[in-house]
Amino acid sequence: MQLFTRSRQLSETTGSGADPDDGPTASGEAAGEAPEGAAPSRWERLRGRHPRAARGIAVGTTVLAGALLVFALLVPNRVERLTFEAFLRLPAEGILLATLLLALPPKPRRIAAVVSGVLLGLLTVLKMVDMGFYQVLARPFDLVLDWILLEHAAEFVRESFGRGGQILAVIGLIVLFIILLVLMTLAAVRITDLMARHRPAAVRTTLVLGVAWITCVTLGVQITGVPLATKGTAEMLGNRVEQTRAGIKDGRVFREQAAADAFADTPPDQLFTGLRGKDVLFTFIESYGRVAIDDPAMAEPIDAVLKEGTGTLEAAGFASRSGWLTSPVTGAGSWLAHSTFLSGLWIKNQQRYRSLTTSDRMTLTSYFRKTGDWRTVGIVPGVRRAWPEGKYFGLDHIYDSEHLGYQGPYFSWTPVPDQFSMEAFERLEHGKKDREPIMAEIILASSHNPWSPNARMIDWDDLGDGSVFHRIKKEGTDPKEVWQDPERVRTEYRKSIEYSLRSLIEWMERYGDEDTVLVFLGDHQPVPTVTAGDTGKDVPISIVAKDPEVLDRVADWNWTEGLKPAPDAPRWGMDTFRDRFMTAYGPQGGGSGAGAKSGTAPRPTG
Repeated sequence: MQLFTRSRQLSETTGSGADPDDGPTASGEAAGEAPEGAAPSRWERLRGRHPRAARGIAVGTTVLAGALLVFALLVPNRVERLTFEAFLRLPAEGILLATLLLALPPKPRRIAAVVSGVLLGLLTVLKMVDMGFYQVLARPFDLVLDWILLEHAAEFVRESFGRGGQILAVIGLIVLFIILLVLMTLAAVRITDLMARHRPAAVRTTLVLGVAWITCVTLGVQITGVPLATKGTAEMLGNRVEQTRAGIKDGRVFREQAAADAFADTPPDQLFTGLRGKDVLFTFIESYGRVAIDDPAMAEPIDAVLKEGTGTLEAAGFASRSGWLTSPVTGAGSWLAHSTFLSGLWIKNQQRYRSLTTSDRMTLTSYFRKTGDWRTVGIVPGVRRAWPEGKYFGLDHIYDSEHLGYQGPYFSWTPVPDQFSMEAFERLEHGKKDREPIMAEIILASSHNPWSPNARMIDWDDLGDGSVFHRIKKEGTDPKEVWQDPERVRTEYRKSIEYSLRSLIEWMERYGDEDTVLVFLGDHQPVPTVTAGDTGKDVPISIVAKDPEVLDRVADWNWTEGLKPAPDAPRWGMDTFRDRFMTAYGPQGGGSGAGAKSGTAPRPTG
């Protein structure tokens, strides 16, 4: 309260009027003067000695306070909308707030000013968090479901910049949060006191601004294409309320969808009859999105890798088909895409993921395990701590970053280079003699943000325990330098995708045989820095096999021959793949009708 009292005393230097609602000043002394017998404050001594300087400070502080409140009301929640024109608008919320404060009696008005300042501070924080979410996930922060993602973000900072960087980042954000709330509250109190002491002028000004706002809305007045009158903050908060309501309702809807499974009653001996005796590998390439194939700046080198890979595999006797899937996420949230692909349900948020992984809904991997004819394993180099959800996916054994035998360095976030992960899979599982068929879920991590430094391909015989990558990492780029230039970020992203593709293609050429079936796909598009405004969520998917009967089963999918899907290749929702795949390789063979009966929401198809 001392801060608020001081703010009131400072603001009194901007004018001599008094709020008639406030009554006479305490003890009848003149405004701004110390009570009789009390020692003058430092501010009062400054006013007495340097009246012009004191008035300048008071006026400047008031202007800054007003600017801070206007900033809170007008600042957008997306970086690309952060333009000069965005602040040349009339906020309806500010006019209504001023009206409310002027109408209240003195004590309620001061309470309302403090509450308004705190709320505006929280609103500003929410907009800044939204900026970050739009930059990474191309969507705003969900007030109900996204809190766990803040923990993931802190972990990402630690793994990319070390424990010290994580601590500094967290402390900095906490300090910034507190400072912002305090400054916004003091600003609201100061401007409220100013309006109260100049009530007639404040009322006239508020009335004029209200009429101007209505006029601008009626006439559609704009400045460089931006409406002069806005209620953007109210609309944003309204959307957030609807988002919260939808999130609460979504839990019930999802439970109904999860209960409908077209294959729940299928006997084990009728599952995957078209793949018996085959090693089936479902491999995710981190952030391998459509932008890598379609963007003119990346298309030529990526096309060269895919064309060369198609030719290399054909020379080794393999054929391939490719199409598009629409991921539920973009920028990040790989686990949501993985679980969508495997479960046949649209896992678009953390609430659905938690509901899924605590349910008895069967996934592709658990259905393979149910047959009893495959050993199911997971190669998950990105996992470096307890992963209880792994049990849900029906994997007999999980190899995380600590169990692949890797003794080399991290590449920023990436714990194990893709080439080493694939070689470890060969050494630990695929290359064993007299083994049963394997179904493997492999999650490659080298193309994970921040894509710097990147690993590169080396002779497979030189991989050893991975120590060779210490030298390769030193040859790489520095992420702090790369991320200062969006074009360099895009270049490093493209190189990481090339590396992941080559790791898979060379592994298939080197170790694949008649009984190897490789399904590989991207999990989601990269962050907006890379997609450069592309809001699509499509990712490529390919099936590679040497046995012609494997691809004959999906001939009616009309996928493109080779590893590069054509622009007009079929495009399915990622949640539809499970049932289409299980139908194609079930007893009836071919066809893709069962997916429509899975109870999932319909997705766009080609």
